[in-house]
This record gives sequence, structure tokens and C-alpha cells, in this order.
Amino acid sequence: RAGSVGAYFTSAKFLLYLGHALSTWGDRMWHFAVSVFLVELYGNSLLLTAVYGLVVAGSVLLLGAIIGDWVDKNSRLKVAQTSLIVQNASVILCGIILMIVFLFKTQLLTLYHGWLLTVCYILVITIANIANLASTATAITIQRDWIVVVAGEDRSKLADMNATIRRIDQLTNILAPMAVGQIMTFGSPMIGCGFISGWNLMSMCVEYLLLWKVYQKTPTLALKSAKVEESELKQLNVKKESDMKPSEGVQLIVEKDVTGFEPQQEKEASCTARIAEPFTTFRDGWVAYYNQPVFLAGMGLAFLYMTVLGFDCITTGYAYTQGLSGSLLSLLMGASAVTGIMGTVAFTWLRRKCGLVRTGLISGVAQFACLVLCAISVFMPGSPMDLTVSPFADISARLFESEPLPTIASPEDKPEMALATGMPNLLNGSTTPANSDPEMSPEPVPLISVSLLFAGVIAARVGLWSFDLTVTQLLQENVAESERGIINGVQNSMNYLLDLLHFIMVILAPNPESFGLLVLISVSFVAMGHIMYFRFAQKSLGKQLFVCCTPDSKAVSDSSPPGNTSTV
Repeated sequence: RAGSVGAYFTSAKFLLYLGHALSTWGDRMWHFAVSVFLVELYGNSLLLTAVYGLVVAGSVLLLGAIIGDWVDKNSRLKVAQTSLIVQNASVILCGIILMIVFLFKTQLLTLYHGWLLTVCYILVITIANIANLASTATAITIQRDWIVVVAGEDRSKLADMNATIRRIDQLTNILAPMAVGQIMTFGSPMIGCGFISGWNLMSMCVEYLLLWKVYQKTPTLALKSAKVEESELKQLNVKKESDMKPSEGVQLIVEKDVTGFEPQQEKEASCTARIAEPFTTFRDGWVAYYNQPVFLAGMGLAFLYMTVLGFDCITTGYAYTQGLSGSLLSLLMGASAVTGIMGTVAFTWLRRKCGLVRTGLISGVAQFACLVLCAISVFMPGSPMDLTVSPFADISARLFESEPLPTIASPEDKPEMALATGMPNLLNGSTTPANSDPEMSPEPVPLISVSLLFAGVIAARVGLWSFDLTVTQLLQENVAESERGIINGVQNSMNYLLDLLHFIMVILAPNPESFGLLVLISVSFVAMGHIMYFRFAQKSLGKQLFVCCTPDSKAVSDSSPPGNTSTV
């Protein structure tokens, strides 16, 4: 038994988990801290944070396919190591720049009329965006490719590994921001910058070693499917694997040959063709994504990002306007993490009992049923929904009064409240919380509506994460290995596109009176996403859609749509 335990802790699977845990921990700390740093630097205004979010979403939307194509065309070890170094080096450099700004902000304000400080802001956002793009490449190559190769032909093992990766994500989502938040609270933002930079430096070295160990322990990682004519990506969009002749098919070649393969035509390509190559890759990637047999399943997952029903800054800000305290919200976030982990457990159990495709159906029904509570909460006592109030009423009033919109909070505006809550100042259109007049005691707001809202959001996490794992494994199993990077890159772009649309939706209707309408729109998009998945399942299983099987062998056999001959 001791030998088996030791073998597990030295196995490629455990080393992959450990490397992912270190990477995710640093990633979550940075994503949490950079938003706080930008708010702190710009006088408790959310302007820089909003610009950063827009740049990140736009970059992944435009470059997702190109990043995925780069993952496909290079060796696995090179992609993993390069993205790891670029990501961590960018975070370290950002941390150093932020430390300099925190130390010499007063002097930087006086130099060149403050333009030097503006250049520092631009540098921080640009380098942080590069770190996020590198993180996207890391996620594609490790979570969508390496994990499939390490699991081998065992789909049950692949499902267990996917679930474990998600559990690690859930835990780090809660614990990492808590850790760095304590350091920044009891220390200072500058100490927080130094800690994150030091952590990424140490983590980069350990992760680099772990990647090398996993690569050595899994010889099949040195083999990668590649087209004989790699530049003809559009052939993958037109021809199915079953229609290809043996000479045209996908062949296994050693990775060092993939990177060194350069057709004579590519060497003689004109300058115009090289300039057009990224645009061609972008187009061919989206066409390839559309022609995938799991296209509707991927679209269904993307539509779930068009929602305000999650524990992001928008829902948190709305909760503050309804009287929920920060401590209660932290407990609710912890509860959502627990239900998310329950969703990963439910996924593995359902997949064994009913198969992969049916697991997605059951998860979708469970999520939508829970979100019905959120729709009901809109009409319950305590709901501030009032469609007679214009979303732009407060902004229009400010414009007519010739009062500028706030950019920097003054001391009497309680900056600690603006920094701690974040979204209330956007929802109310001011830098001070609603009902802040000390002579007026606000009437207590009934908590029935907000209680139903968060009950639905928390309970829906079980179905959400089970559905997410289902679509993730469908993409892993049914996308050809030579297209795995670019298809997952486009999937990331779709996710960011719908996520960006949900932020635009909030900008168009920012006041609490309109939040109920946003909830109803979110539930509608979730329903549309699951309808897309239902259509995919109907095509995949046909008349056996609602026949649940118990043997594990049958459960595995229905996870691939008919007519798709790609293998893991």
C-alpha cells in the first residue's frame, strides 16, 4: 500500500495536478490583485479596471484562434514552457512596475505633466493582457491536450482528471484571493505586489520542472498528430476523417519533426501572404469550429457566459445595494464553491450511470430548474425592479445639471466603501452608497427577493459545473488532435464574446431597478444554451436520447456522436 501511495505521488497525473494548482493559485491571486491595484492607483475609480477588462476580453476574442493554431503547430513541451515563462515573466514585470508607481506616484504626477504616469498605466494594462493571453495558451495546451494524452484511451480516467482539475479551480478561486487580500490588508499594496512577483518567480521554476517530469513520464506526449500539409488548414474544415484517403490522413510524427517541417512553398511565400496569414488562420479557425460535430454543444456552453447570475462584481454590487454585508457575501461565495465541487462529483457519477451526452442533458435541466428561483425572485417582495425608471435617468440628470461624472473619490465620499464594494457606485451612478444621508434612516428592505436570487445562483452551480465538464470532455474526445488547439481557442473566444456582451448589457442598464430585467434576460440565454445542447444530443443519440443505461461500457459508448471517427 505504501508503494502504491508513493507511485501515485510520483505519477504523471499527480504532477499535472500539482503544476495546475500552482499555476491556478498564482493566476487567481494576480487577477484579484490587479483589479484592486488599478482601483487604488486611479483614485478609487473603476475606469482603469473597466479598460483592463475590455482589453482582455477583446484580445482573447480576436486572438483566440491564432493562439490555438500556434498550439497546434508547435511541440507540446515548447508550447507549455513558452507560455509558462511568458505568463509568469509578464506578471513579475507588472508587479515591479506597480511597485515603482506606488513608491513614486507623487513624483510621477509632476513629471511631463503626468504623462509618464499615464505611460505606466498603459504598460501595466498591456503587459497584464500579454500575461492573460499566455495563460489562455497554457489552459488550452494543458487542460485540453496534455490531460487527454495522460489519460490515454481510458475515458473514465479522463472524466476523473477533468473533475479533479475543476475542484482545484474551485478551491483556488476562493482561497487565493483570500490569501493575497490578507497580505494587502495587513501590509500594503506595494507588499502585495512584491509577494505576487516573488510567488510567480518561485512558481515558474517549480512548474517548469513539473512539466518536464510529466513529459518524461508520458512518452506519448512526444507524439503529435499533424497534417502532411500543415498550411492547408481549410482542408480540415471540408473533409471528414472518414472521407480521407490513407495518404491524406493524420499521421503520428515525432514533435521535433513538427517544428522543423517547412514546405518549400512556405519558404517562398510572399510578404503579402505572411501578413494575411493571421487573418486566414482566424477565418479558418472559426469555419473549422462551425463544422465540428460538437459545435452546438460548444455554443450552448458559450451562451451560459451571457449572465449576471454569478459571483462576479455585478451580482456582488447588486447584493450590497440590497443590504447584504461583506461577511455574508463571503459565506455565500464559500457555499457556491462547495456546490461547484458537488457538481464535479455529480458529473463523474452521472457519466458512469447514464453516459456523457445524457449527463449534459441532466445537468442542464438541473441548472435551469434552479435558475427559475432567480426569475421568481424578480417579482417577490423586496425586488427593486421598476421598468418605469429609465436606466439613464441618473446620468441624464447629471448632464443637465452640468455636473461631471465622478472620476476620483474625495475623502468625504468614503473611499474605503467604494473600494470594498466596487459595483455599488456603478449601480447607483455615484461614488457614495445609496441612502447615505445620516439624518435619514433607510427603511429595511425585505430579503425574500435577494434570498431567492442567491439560493438559485448557489444551487445552480451543481448543474453548471457538471455541464461545463460535459462539454469540455466532448470537445476533448470528438475534436481531431491536429485541430485541438485552434478549436479550443475559438471556444475561448466565443466564451469571452458572450461574457463581453453581458458587461455591455449591464452598462446599458446599470441601476438596481433594471437588475430584475437583466436576471430574466440571463435566464433566457441559459435556456437557449441548453436548447442548443438538447439539439446536439438529439442528433447524437437519436431515439435513444432518454434511455438511461447503467453499465459503464454503454455509458462510454454514447459519448461520441455518430459519424465522427476521431479518436482520443
